[in-house]
Amino acid sequence: MYGERVTSVDRPATAPDPHAEPAPHADPHVYAGPDAHAGPDAHAGPHVHAEPYPGAPGAPWPGQVAYQPVETDRFTRMVLRLHARAPRWAVPLAALGCVGLGIAYALISDPTRSDPDAAPSCLLKLTTGLDCPGCGGTRALWYVLHGDLPAAARHHFLFIFALPFLTWLFVVWAGRQAFGWKLPELQFSPKVIGWFLAAWLVFSVARNLPWAPFTSLYV
Repeated sequence: MYGERVTSVDRPATAPDPHAEPAPHADPHVYAGPDAHAGPDAHAGPHVHAEPYPGAPGAPWPGQVAYQPVETDRFTRMVLRLHARAPRWAVPLAALGCVGLGIAYALISDPTRSDPDAAPSCLLKLTTGLDCPGCGGTRALWYVLHGDLPAAARHHFLFIFALPFLTWLFVVWAGRQAFGWKLPELQFSPKVIGWFLAAWLVFSVARNLPWAPFTSLYV
C-alpha cells in the first residue's frame, strides 16, 4: 500500500556480483577473542583482532599458573655449600672410604664362621629361610680377599662375575673426578643390563629350589 515502509524481508534479493572477490575463509587456528562481534563475519572483518585460540601452536593455555621455585632447606644449602667448596678428590675419597669400611667389616667379622642368625642378618632368610638376591655376598667378598675364588663363586657367582666390572667402573669414575684421568670407559647397553638383571632373578630363584643340582647354590 501507499506509504508503507519496505523492509529487508520485502526487498528483493540482489544477485551476487560475478566479478567480486570471494570472502576469505576463516583461519581455524584464530578466534576473534571475547570482544568480537558474533556472526558469520566475525573472523573476516578488519575490525576484529585476531588472536590464537587456546590450544593452538604457540598459544598459552588459559589459567596457567606460574609456580614459584621451592626454597631449599637449611641442611640442603649446607650440603651444597660444602660440595662447592670441597676439593675435587673429596667425593671419590669418601666413596673409597665406604668401600674400605665394607672390606674391613668382612675381614673382622669373618662371616664364614658366624651363625646364620647372627646380627646383622638378612631379614628374609631369618624369617622365611630363603636366600635373598644378595645372600652370600659378604662371604663371597671374604673369600675373594683371601684368594679363594671357587669358594667365593660358590657363595655368590654373579657377585664374583660383576666384581671386576664394578671395580673398573669405580676406578674410571674416581680417576676422572680426582685427577682428570681419561681412562677407557665400559659402555653397557640397556639390553645388556636387562639380560644381567634377568640372570640375577633366575639365579635368585634357582638357588632356593629344593632339588639337585640347585641345592648346591643354597647358602
